[in-house]
Amino acid sequence: MTIQEASERYQIPLQILKEYESWGLCGAVKKVMGAWQYDDADLERLSMIMTLHDIGFTTGEVETYMRLLLEQEDSDAARLQMLDRKRHAALDEIHFRERQLERLDYLRHALRKKKQEKK
Repeated sequence: MTIQEASERYQIPLQILKEYESWGLCGAVKKVMGAWQYDDADLERLSMIMTLHDIGFTTGEVETYMRLLLEQEDSDAARLQMLDRKRHAALDEIHFRERQLERLDYLRHALRKKKQEKK
């Protein structure tokens, strides 16, 4: 499957596919008649890259994670630490947003109460 076919079929932006190729982590990706050809293992790795992007990893973090995954045996602890940090950051963001909602709801409640008192 060519880069264009992979992009269209799996809804993976060309930019991410080109990043993947530039990292040299393509494994079985072969160049045939000037175009990269992706096999099933490559597509599984691309799925992992998309997941990492979707959960908020930066491009550099994705590359680091993938290098650990593909180049270093026994990298589970390091990858788990990366995921734990990202989870902690996501929870911090959720708690921040919850506090914002509480304040927003308080202000809405105060305005509604004021409106009712004027009646």
